[in-house]
Amino acid sequence: MDKEQILTKIQDCGIVAVVRAESTDKAIRITDACIEGGVAAIELTFTVPHADKVIEELAKRYTPDEIILGAGTVLDATTARIAMLSGAQYIVSPALDLDTLHMCNRYRVPMMPGIMSVREGLLAMENGADILKVFPADLFGPKIIKDIRGPIPYAKMMPTGGVNADNVGEWIKAGAVAVGAGSSLTAGAKTGDYKQITETGKKFVANIKAARAEMSK
Repeated sequence: MDKEQILTKIQDCGIVAVVRAESTDKAIRITDACIEGGVAAIELTFTVPHADKVIEELAKRYTPDEIILGAGTVLDATTARIAMLSGAQYIVSPALDLDTLHMCNRYRVPMMPGIMSVREGLLAMENGADILKVFPADLFGPKIIKDIRGPIPYAKMMPTGGVNADNVGEWIKAGAVAVGAGSSLTAGAKTGDYKQITETGKKFVANIKAARAEMSK
């Protein structure tokens, strides 16, 4: 799938599930539950044991039409390349690392580096970042999206951290093109309640759609 198509699908979905788990089996079960809930964009983090193997398994398990498979917590260019070769369609990092960004640009793989300031955002964009991951977003609240889009209205941002199904509409209305959701989406896995993940995913998707519909009036 072409880079632009991947980015469009992520933005259309509006939510990226940040999947962290202590085992391969749990990571796959979380992913299954997310997809069942309509959350097709999955960010499998490299904090998961043998993350590259899990990405390979998910790439075999689902078709590109069923999943938008990415790698998260990618801290360097080497890890980014491993993720790509394993089947990751996009790369997400908690911070801005230019070598990683350049690696992704070289292979035309979408990259979402973490930023915390306008300066970092501009530097990331100048080096080819596709979407800016505002992280940790709970330190700022939705207002930061509006504040950055004031002087840089063309910046595409995805807040991660502190985004939940109840406040996701506020982030979308503030100008976020998508959101990243971790524990607020996947908390059910701690007790083995994967159905809860599915239901939370449905709520996220519904509230994102509602916010966008309200904005288009």
